[in-house]
Amino acid sequence: MTTPDARRTEATLDRSSTHGGGTAVEVVTIGDELLLGFTIDTNAAHLARTLAGIGVQIVRRTTVGDAASEIARAVEQALDRTGAVITTGGLGPTSDDLTKQSIATIFGRAMTIDAEHLAWMEERWQKRFGRPLPAPNRHQAMVPEGAIKLQNNHGSAPGIWLEDDRGRWVAMLPGVPREMRGMLADTLLPRLVARIDSGLVVQSRTLRTVGIAESLLAAQIEAMPGGPLDGSLAYLPSIAGVDLRLTVRDLPADEARRQLDEGERRLRECVGTSIYGEDDTDLAAIVLDLCRAKELTIGVAESCTGGLLGARLTAIPGSSDVVQGGVIAYANEVKQNLLGVEQSLIEAHGAVSEEVVRAMAAGARRVAKARVGIAITGVAGPGGGTADKPVGTVWIGVDIDGEVVARMFRLWGDRDEIRQRSAQWAMEMLRQRLI
Repeated sequence: MTTPDARRTEATLDRSSTHGGGTAVEVVTIGDELLLGFTIDTNAAHLARTLAGIGVQIVRRTTVGDAASEIARAVEQALDRTGAVITTGGLGPTSDDLTKQSIATIFGRAMTIDAEHLAWMEERWQKRFGRPLPAPNRHQAMVPEGAIKLQNNHGSAPGIWLEDDRGRWVAMLPGVPREMRGMLADTLLPRLVARIDSGLVVQSRTLRTVGIAESLLAAQIEAMPGGPLDGSLAYLPSIAGVDLRLTVRDLPADEARRQLDEGERRLRECVGTSIYGEDDTDLAAIVLDLCRAKELTIGVAESCTGGLLGARLTAIPGSSDVVQGGVIAYANEVKQNLLGVEQSLIEAHGAVSEEVVRAMAAGARRVAKARVGIAITGVAGPGGGTADKPVGTVWIGVDIDGEVVARMFRLWGDRDEIRQRSAQWAMEMLRQRLI
């Protein structure tokens, strides 16, 4: 893919600034908390996904702190490259909110009070809190001369659209994710759509897999009949599995959808049941739906995962019609007294064993009065491993109406990763038995 000409200073949206054929913008996210790692930058990712749907590609993302000089430098350089910039952050009422002033300086604009917005803020504050607007909040009603105010229906800070006589522009959005997403949908997207006449889009579709390694997936897909897929395919491994993200660019919406549909069909034929969902689908939601369809209820028994499996399942709204309850059976005494695991099994085979996990699964089903019992026992580390059962050794058992299937896994990662992988595999074992 080609990169934008760094010397081009008048590549504006309405003049069809391009990057590989698509309309291009740059994003500058602002805040010391982003650089220090205290806050994860979810705004840039949301902007990228949303803008791609209208044919706008983010060709560069930059993060800077709250220093006025750094904000101005980053935005000015982005304007020189693409002429179209979206910023997030720095529109609040405190002394470190310097975005508007910094960018106004680039455009040679003074700051002025928006009397209408100030009056709205004063009225809003009085109604909400029963007292006058604090002086620092007046800062939010300051806008650069000649700017267009972008309506914020989700907070007090207005967004700003600032454009020069060469058509270069900056759209300033709040940093609070809820406000940024709302303003993007309500105000900025319609404005950008009105400036674009190409009719081309960038669209992606993600297929989620579990239980198959990235290298094996790649080998299967590379050998897939019919040759390469239209568009680009990215492999995105995580603790939950490997996501396959197919992207098509610079196409009319109908053609983009057709290519994605065809690509999904071919991938599903190739990969098979390892694919459990699309886009942001949670495996827990899939499992719950399968159980509902078969009128199954679930009880869980967890040792090394300490309730993580139950938390994953009950995090899905409406899970109470499937999940009956569970037992965190860390101690052997709890396994015996609550789940009915015989002491002789633990003495003979150890707590991390096929025999014990089978008994735990049956016990979970019995205690919860459910049709499905899921049990996990293992060595999550960092200590506790032996030569026979090293750290990462996990046994998972699934009991459906008295028929138990148990499987041993050798999982990798730190303690948290092993626990998360254990919960994911437990749900996948149940899913495979129900599909």
